[in-house]
Amino acid sequence: MSDKVSRRRFAKLAGLSAAGITSPLEMSEAKPSPRGAGGFPPGFLWGTATSSYQVEGAVTEDGRGASIWDNFTRVAGKIEDGTNGDRANEHYHRYKDDIALIKELGCKAYRFSVAWPRVFPDGDGKPNPRGLDFYNRLVDELLKNGIEPWLTLYHWDLPQSLQDRFGGWRSTETCKAFGDYAAYVAERLTDRVRNVFTLNESGRFVYFGYGNGIDAPGLMLPQAEINQVRHNSALAHGLAVQAVRAHGSRGTRVGPAENIDACIPAIDTPEHVRAAEIALREMNASYLNVIIEGRYTDAFLKFAGSDAPKYTDAELKIISSPVDFLGLNIYAPQHYVVPSDQSAGFAPLPIPKSFPHMNSDWLRVGPETIYWVPKLAAKIWKTSAIYVSENGTSGDDRVTPDGKIYDTDRIMYLRNYLAQLQRATEEGVPVRGYFLWSLMDNFEWVFGLNKRFGLYHVNFDTQVRTPKLSASFYRNVIAKNAAGV
Repeated sequence: MSDKVSRRRFAKLAGLSAAGITSPLEMSEAKPSPRGAGGFPPGFLWGTATSSYQVEGAVTEDGRGASIWDNFTRVAGKIEDGTNGDRANEHYHRYKDDIALIKELGCKAYRFSVAWPRVFPDGDGKPNPRGLDFYNRLVDELLKNGIEPWLTLYHWDLPQSLQDRFGGWRSTETCKAFGDYAAYVAERLTDRVRNVFTLNESGRFVYFGYGNGIDAPGLMLPQAEINQVRHNSALAHGLAVQAVRAHGSRGTRVGPAENIDACIPAIDTPEHVRAAEIALREMNASYLNVIIEGRYTDAFLKFAGSDAPKYTDAELKIISSPVDFLGLNIYAPQHYVVPSDQSAGFAPLPIPKSFPHMNSDWLRVGPETIYWVPKLAAKIWKTSAIYVSENGTSGDDRVTPDGKIYDTDRIMYLRNYLAQLQRATEEGVPVRGYFLWSLMDNFEWVFGLNKRFGLYHVNFDTQVRTPKLSASFYRNVIAKNAAGV
């Protein structure tokens, strides 16, 4: 992997991102496992996920406007393999077949994102009914197959027009446009969609898009402006929450989906756990914590100094509009921490070069992450509902001569992470559901089509979907409602 897009570099600049079933080997018939027998709680929600630009394709069809990723992928050298999302998985036309794959897994939920430029080609102004029609058809087909739709309003495909006119998330004008877009979508879809995520991974698209130029729109702003963009993304979240409350059907639930900056106690002692708790709050002070508490922590403001964002009390009130759940994208440990007698109360440890990682070298293997992060988050922010909105891994995913994909590396990763998640729920941590990233291989942002996260292998020339062995593994987990260890 080139240094230019190494996620080891990414990790120093921001929180980590994420970024059938006829099995090759049939597993034994699974039987549900009650919680008392070592399983997940009854009613635990099992799902999978994708995002609009990564799978839909059809970027010029039915009135869709351009997004910042449409333009960014055409800048030479920005995408590792030179590909783009113009075609991707052709999900825009193959969604019924893809929903059948979800059903075969036994998933009861599917997390997808709406492409903002499909609905508002310029980001604001006149809506495009044909764009919304696709999501109406998608939602209806999901419900027809007994799958609950979970909608994400923003998964990075900002309308290019807003970037050109306002500087994208540098301006509160984009925040206002996002609130209007959220209201429009909520009014028309929440009669059937009861759960809405606002923005996906502010921690990724702010720093990588506006800080180091690696993601769209490819800017490299000074720290003060990065902090302001981050504040604006929190404001956009709050405006979307208010829009869903005002225009959505009664009972619609709404919350963020954030690649939380994962802080883990180096040793399981009360002192180390307390240090990790402090670290988790402070390392997420500029987004999740301000959303929940309605204020920036003193430590964050002191650290930011003159680079701190400019804001009003009215904005903080909007940002902290009450949410119904926390969506946490959890992949890898970001920081192992120890107690410190310094003012912060914690000290992050360096990550050894020998630390094990998956096919993506940024994706360190730390199964305990998915235990500690929800446990500490529930305590810090006193939430009663957490969803793991993303978790998964890329893999080697080589097609063998018999046409199968025996991705035992992915199975190893999932088995260990899900065992730790089960441990958390058995201790009463309020994790209510899990969305595996991803349903199928797709356009993996700056890595193009090179990194494969799917349960289904996709031949991007023929668009044939082939189940990997991990699809059978996940189906078995769902059927047993247990991690299987």
